[in-house]
Amino acid sequence: EHGTERVLIAYDRDAAGEKAAQALAGKLTKEGIDAYRIHFPKGMDANEYALQVKPAGKSLGVVIRSAIWLGTGKAKPVTTEAVTAESAPLPSSEPETPPLESSTSPEPEPESTPSLAARKETTAPLPAAAVPPAPKADIPAEVGEREILISLGDRRYRIRGLEKNLAYEVLKVNLLVSRPSFDGAGESIHVDTFDLYQQRPRGAFIKQAAVELGLKDDVIKADLGKVLLKLEALQAAHIEAAQAPKESAVSLDDEETQAALDLLKSPDLLDRIQNDFTRCGVVGEATNKLLGYLAVVSRKLDAPLAVTIQSTSAAGKSSLMDAVLAFMPDEDRIKYSAMTGQSLFYMGETDLQHKVLAIVEEEGASNAAYALKLLQSEGELTIASTGKDPVTGELKTQDYQVKGPVMIMLTTTAIDIDEELLNRCIVLTVDEGREQTKAIHAIQRDKRTLSGLLAKADKQVILSLHQNAQRLLQPLAVVNPYAQHLSFIDDRTRTRRDHDKYLTLIDSLALLHQHQRTIKSVNHNGQAIWYVEVTLEDIETANRLAHEVLGRTLDELPPQTRKLLRLIVELVAERCQGLEMNRRDYRFSRREVREATGWGHTQLKVHLRRLEELEYLLVHRGGRGQSFVYELLYDGDADAGQSHLSGLIDVAALRHAYDEKKSGVKADRSGGGRPQVGPKSGDGRGGKNGRKASNSGACGEPGEETAENALIRPKRGNGSYRSHGSAMLAEAADG
Repeated sequence: EHGTERVLIAYDRDAAGEKAAQALAGKLTKEGIDAYRIHFPKGMDANEYALQVKPAGKSLGVVIRSAIWLGTGKAKPVTTEAVTAESAPLPSSEPETPPLESSTSPEPEPESTPSLAARKETTAPLPAAAVPPAPKADIPAEVGEREILISLGDRRYRIRGLEKNLAYEVLKVNLLVSRPSFDGAGESIHVDTFDLYQQRPRGAFIKQAAVELGLKDDVIKADLGKVLLKLEALQAAHIEAAQAPKESAVSLDDEETQAALDLLKSPDLLDRIQNDFTRCGVVGEATNKLLGYLAVVSRKLDAPLAVTIQSTSAAGKSSLMDAVLAFMPDEDRIKYSAMTGQSLFYMGETDLQHKVLAIVEEEGASNAAYALKLLQSEGELTIASTGKDPVTGELKTQDYQVKGPVMIMLTTTAIDIDEELLNRCIVLTVDEGREQTKAIHAIQRDKRTLSGLLAKADKQVILSLHQNAQRLLQPLAVVNPYAQHLSFIDDRTRTRRDHDKYLTLIDSLALLHQHQRTIKSVNHNGQAIWYVEVTLEDIETANRLAHEVLGRTLDELPPQTRKLLRLIVELVAERCQGLEMNRRDYRFSRREVREATGWGHTQLKVHLRRLEELEYLLVHRGGRGQSFVYELLYDGDADAGQSHLSGLIDVAALRHAYDEKKSGVKADRSGGGRPQVGPKSGDGRGGKNGRKASNSGACGEPGEETAENALIRPKRGNGSYRSHGSAMLAEAADG
């Protein structure tokens, strides 16, 4: 009535299912309908097979295309050409396989099966870049995770290694054939590893297997032809599954989306991030935690930050990195213990794009340091390598490309870091003080209590919330309307990269707060560009972080050496006060420093040598002739450990300048704007050249007033003034 032409029977692969399939096939053929039997592994049904052999969409396609023809009521039956999921019409010809009776088929007639070479020669050539159609595969097979079993009569074939063949021109497998011995005492077997598409090794296998099993060569040749066609069908499905795009996107339900949005829209978002780190067991390290979080957020920018965490062994650098990475989604982070020199060049083209690449120890990535530097600076990697053409076998040059951008995070115990890598990264140092150690001990003990057990249960909820929030962040462009008024120290070439880190840090803050800002767009060359704007609060937060982090990296002393200097200054000041003597007359030994600071001998030896080389300390020969004592040449105070980055803009002055320009009661200006949040800054600190900041705080030269046109656009028709940021948007809208 409905024009049905064929039916595929997918009953359970058991005795009842086989019996029912035969009965149903008889009814269908009487009605002139083609009947096919879908063969699952023995004892399985469709659901169990789909659950065990993944991906289900591919594995089910294999068994559908391998369906066995059971009969037809038409005068001229159809072949067992592969049945597709779209039910494409089957061509008409004589079938090669009789109706299914059992899992073992009778021994085939040798003359009825053409040779493998003949089958390959009669195959029509495929068009370029076309996926080969599924070949005819009309024999049942049990497909497992590591091997495939095919039974033909009393011969049993076991195939391993098919999953390694990812090219249609190669079918190299490990093939074992077995048959019960004539005396019933065991089995006769023959096994070999060879390419089924190669005539010589295939012929050798046929001859030797026939001898071992006591059969004619033609029988093994016929079996091998059917095995080849079956493996081609399975290989096609495997290649399609391997080449299918990886589904890394995670879908969130309404409740998860709303919770993540509530976090991103929180007015105290940065404080919540800090508190959540503490609730997850990371105490102290306030600056490091926040800057690490912002650095991984920068992965969505065109030029992300890179971070190196430096400390001595057991100080907690790996724990800090793991804590930051745990807040990121699994699909956005890649972590390695070590990397070889060429490993980065041969990754997938987009495997690293907008992701976090974390390496546990910088020493483990020393061989890949060159690639890491290029990836950070250039945003991509390219390499030309010599390889063999899979078709012709000739050597030819092949290009490999890995696209960025990628956020890189490393840890290291090295005191001296490669300068080329160092100036590309923000260096974070772990707090190794006694108070931090006491806090870590306290939280380690708390983990063993009931409250610690409950906190551990809440940790996964917190991490899931932040991971979902990261999934909701969009890779928007960032516009900084205050960029022209920012300032940065420029007394060395190193600051050319550090200045860019500072600006990227500001962009990361704006990107993190995108759900609290208006997402704006501008049309340029017929294309809409979406962006979020930087606020003064972003600059203020970035300045606070930059003083502690970038100010430390521009210091000639590494952070731990600077810390030791501070401790020595305190020690010398205390001893000189007690002895009532001048600092230049006091001498101290390495042992005194070790007892006062609690540092290890090797650690002190390295840092004291650095202070000697940079002339912060002077070495004198001791009284016994063989010992050495030190004199403190540094004439600074104990505040030497405080980090400060000179040259940054005073945000309060910048805010005041903006408010003063756009609000007031003068006749030619607009009405009152937001209230001033900070007074005019007074005379700033003297710079390196003795200059002082101006009262306005908006420009760099002393006494120079900011030109009104630099911050205020000309009047519009309504008599109001526009700020620099709104002017840009208005011009785009007008335009």
